[in-house]
Amino acid sequence: MAKKFRLFHCCDLHGSEKCWRKFLRAAEYYNCDAVIAAGDLTGKVIIPIIETKPGQYVIRIFGRIEKFKEDKLEKWKKTIRDSGYYPWMMTKEEVEEVKDDPQKQDEIFSKVMEAEMARWVKMADEIVPKGKLVIANPGNDDRFVVDEQILESERVIYPLHRVVELGGTYQMVSCEWVNPTPWDSPRECSEEELEKKIRKEINRLDDFENAIFNFHAPPKGTGLGTCPKLDTSVKPPKPVTRFLRPVYTDAGSVAVRKVIDEFQPLLGLHGHIHESKGKYKLGRTMVFNAGSEYTSGILHGIILTLEPGRLVQYMPVEA
Repeated sequence: MAKKFRLFHCCDLHGSEKCWRKFLRAAEYYNCDAVIAAGDLTGKVIIPIIETKPGQYVIRIFGRIEKFKEDKLEKWKKTIRDSGYYPWMMTKEEVEEVKDDPQKQDEIFSKVMEAEMARWVKMADEIVPKGKLVIANPGNDDRFVVDEQILESERVIYPLHRVVELGGTYQMVSCEWVNPTPWDSPRECSEEELEKKIRKEINRLDDFENAIFNFHAPPKGTGLGTCPKLDTSVKPPKPVTRFLRPVYTDAGSVAVRKVIDEFQPLLGLHGHIHESKGKYKLGRTMVFNAGSEYTSGILHGIILTLEPGRLVQYMPVEA
């Protein structure tokens, strides 16, 4: 009897260090051979920690102002990181220098993302037992500066632009790009261009019976891309309502659906749309979106048990 392979899949952690630690512990806790954090790893907000006097600090977080001393500094840094934000030490003078300078703000954000991603990949060395595979890739919201931090890691596998062999049987290809969104994110493109990118990755495979498509965009028409419709005529875009109720739309990708229908891999692993966790079957292919509640520190994941040519079991979990 072929040995079963257990894979833990999650997505859209968006800078929540609490979720990242839970992800790293999932390999041992759920007895999985490999764990994958698939897309949108980085946070979206910096929380400046301003030193008002030597050893005294102030921050604005959760809609209120908090003042504290040196002995509470590390505690507040942890609170910030666990919430999916980035702490950044600044003086009052530095705040004044950058507050009206978008370019400097952008430079700081990239610098912080790099530093925090370096911390994350180092944590994998400390937490994950030897012999377990750790895989992490950016998603459409992630700036390109973070890729190098994963590539330089000897412990975390960067799955883009290659085939990742899993358990000697399964082959996984990945694509972090998505179809157009209202947010003009770093890694989005037209459906036509997305299909080209995906097909380039698929061409690396030689065994579709045991193939895994790790594509951040969910396939259209599966319910894995259902989200509130946004009015893009205003900045920032706002939800469309009808009779005071939100209007929903399918943000799934036509290109991703097309290639799954055509090639029929064993699995499709997706994310991108946080509120649309679930599963769907396209022919022989089971496709999944693990969903995300990163702001609450809740890790959503799916444990997938595989045998050659078939998905034996899947189990959604949250921690």
